[in-house]
Amino acid sequence: MPAPLELRSLPLAERLQLVEDLWDSIAEDQHSLPDYPAVIKELRKRKKRFLSDPSSGIPWEVAKKQIRSTRA
Repeated sequence: MPAPLELRSLPLAERLQLVEDLWDSIAEDQHSLPDYPAVIKELRKRKKRFLSDPSSGIPWEVAKKQIRSTRA
């Protein structure tokens, strides 16, 4: 595998293809990823809350702005 600096020298299209290939390989092996019970429990709780009250959710664009503002 090329070193990080070598990767930067590749054309953008080629780097994107590498990312896509890597992501596909992860998706193929997802059954071997560990489960995180606490995360699954939290996701189920949030889904239940949203399904019982859809207005409790926020649009993706709003969430994205909130996330980015906390990282600035």
